[in-house]
Amino acid sequence: METIREERYDTMVYRRCGRSGLRLPLVSLGMWHNFGDTARYDTVRSICLTAFNHGVTHFDLANNYGPEAGSAERNLGRVLKNELAGYRDELIVSTKAGYGMWPGPYGDGGSRKYLLASLDQSLRRMGLEYVDIFYHHRMDPETPLEETMGALAQAVRSGKALYAGLSNYDGPTLEKACAILEELHCPFILNQNRYSMLDRTIEKNGLKETSGRLGRGIIAFSPLEQGLLSDRYLNGIPADSRICTDGRFLHRSDLTEQRLAQIRALNELAGQRGQTLAQMALAWVLREPAVTSVVVGASRPEQLPQNLQGLDQLHFSQPELDAIDRIVFGSLPDSQDI
Repeated sequence: METIREERYDTMVYRRCGRSGLRLPLVSLGMWHNFGDTARYDTVRSICLTAFNHGVTHFDLANNYGPEAGSAERNLGRVLKNELAGYRDELIVSTKAGYGMWPGPYGDGGSRKYLLASLDQSLRRMGLEYVDIFYHHRMDPETPLEETMGALAQAVRSGKALYAGLSNYDGPTLEKACAILEELHCPFILNQNRYSMLDRTIEKNGLKETSGRLGRGIIAFSPLEQGLLSDRYLNGIPADSRICTDGRFLHRSDLTEQRLAQIRALNELAGQRGQTLAQMALAWVLREPAVTSVVVGASRPEQLPQNLQGLDQLHFSQPELDAIDRIVFGSLPDSQDI
């Protein structure tokens, strides 16, 4: 049985969420695909303990993570109760509500009814009195922004959440939401959005610029693009890959010959930097201080230490950055370019 190491904080780096007082580890554990009812509990437990023993103090969830929806929160609740009960004050637990969770008109979106009911359900599943960060999971144009932000503020005032967060918002909506939350004196500290070398959406929709200007942190999910930015698919599609076993979010059609060529070129550049492709992909997202943390998943405990080994090399030269952009957006670079 794995025990909690006294030296767990010796190597991890922690960054503040914008201008707030809260710091997160550079890498956070995302309990998404591999932590629900389809996973072995012993594996879930081992991944969580391995993460904590390497200074990963932040466990990121949502009400609908599974499968089935809610099962990831239940499994974390078991780990917290059985293994980490004495360490709650050393942990950051976040959850979200915004996507479809239960049937009928009150189980989706951004209404006050849905958000507050969902938070109560999440707390029961995890066996917690509060979460550290409660997010609205997506923009909902059918609900007044004032109502959604008011629900987040109520969650904090009630003591059921310590901080508020927003996920999958764009820059203009973020700015409006932030103004409302400031007026409500609600500690909104963090934006969670997809960001990777292959997905630069937050650079185009204003989220990245607005977050920095307003002093709010960014935590990036899918920095490895569902495993594409790793050595997983360099030589084809393994039989036990997510494409074969799940298929909900990563499809065979995503792995085109052009994409394979990009991945192999990026892998070559990573090798020249002395990193694996996954390590370089995480480092690329974290190279900017405005990014507080990256959310990574795992299907095996040993994956986390492997990825963490690259965090001591976050600097990129300008020629390296230019080469990455040419690989992703243009012609593949020659080796002499880097």
